[in-house]
Amino acid sequence: MAHGGGGGADVMACKQEEQEVENKAAWLLGIKTLKIQPYHLPPLGPLDVKVRIKALGICGSDVHHFKTMRCASFVVKKPMVIGHECAGIIEEVGSEVKSLAVGDRVALEPGISCRRCNLCKEGRYNLCPEMKFFGSPPTNGSLANKVVHPANLCFKLPDNVSLEEGAMCEPLSVGVHACRRAQIGPETNVLIMGAGPIGLITLLASRAFGAPRVVIVDVDDCRLSIAKNLGADEIIHVSTNIQDVDEEVIKIQNAMGSGIDVSFDCVGYNKTMTTALNATQSGGKVCLIGLALTEMTVPLTPSAAREVDVIGIFRYRNTWPLCIEFLKTGKIDVKPLITHRFRFSQEEVEQAFETSAGGGNAIKVMFNL
Repeated sequence: MAHGGGGGADVMACKQEEQEVENKAAWLLGIKTLKIQPYHLPPLGPLDVKVRIKALGICGSDVHHFKTMRCASFVVKKPMVIGHECAGIIEEVGSEVKSLAVGDRVALEPGISCRRCNLCKEGRYNLCPEMKFFGSPPTNGSLANKVVHPANLCFKLPDNVSLEEGAMCEPLSVGVHACRRAQIGPETNVLIMGAGPIGLITLLASRAFGAPRVVIVDVDDCRLSIAKNLGADEIIHVSTNIQDVDEEVIKIQNAMGSGIDVSFDCVGYNKTMTTALNATQSGGKVCLIGLALTEMTVPLTPSAAREVDVIGIFRYRNTWPLCIEFLKTGKIDVKPLITHRFRFSQEEVEQAFETSAGGGNAIKVMFNL
């Protein structure tokens, strides 16, 4: 009897080991050093689900971590699983999960807030000081075969929305949250500084919120032509030289043809923010999305004298249902943003991050797992 029990335990241990060996993840071990290694998942809680990840996009913050082991004030101090823009298929549900079932296709919101602090209680959970966010140190990310995640942060995808599009809900959420903060509507003319992935996403979101006219500026002609194809009314090539601001502001205002109500700075440099503040009409708003610099020198006093409001955003909150609705109805098409696809192998993980870090014509680099 005792012997049989021991054998059963051995079999269970073997099965568990097999399962653990089966789950692999891309670990960031050092600067430009990624390695696919086993990833042991935490146990499934009653309100959790286990998701097999099928699509994952590389974000600018992932690239910062890859290149420098840090992004803004977030520093990678120990090996960490990378990635956070993801979607997959439910493989297991916790005992108290009623909203989802095995086989459901879901997009994952990557941040788990404490739900107890004042900010969480006020609904501004994106600002929670105890936020555990996929792939933001010290929390492991989701470039893995499987992850465990709270069910309430997994959103079911309609049949006509692909898993890749589901993964794109994360970057799209940034644009949606920015448009909500800046109150974009059918009477808001929008200027966007920067035609990188977030600038282009903000263009799509502004349109979906009803912005009648969108002008986008960048230093890169290739990215500007993508912006034009995605529906920008005017594109303007600018320099990196801050001496050119006054001249470029006139060019931008002429291109808009009427007052600029809201400017989104999707870069975050002295020059982009100065341009946005100077170009925006009196009583308008400038929303800072890009966080390239921790400190900036900008002409705040003249802008304040014209009552130009400066607002910031950090990630997003309560955006997934609206993003999914935009994708489902075709009001937003994110598919043209996916420029490169890779599989989940050691060689292709390295290639994908080098491709994304290289910029150029790479907008969104996507993994198909």
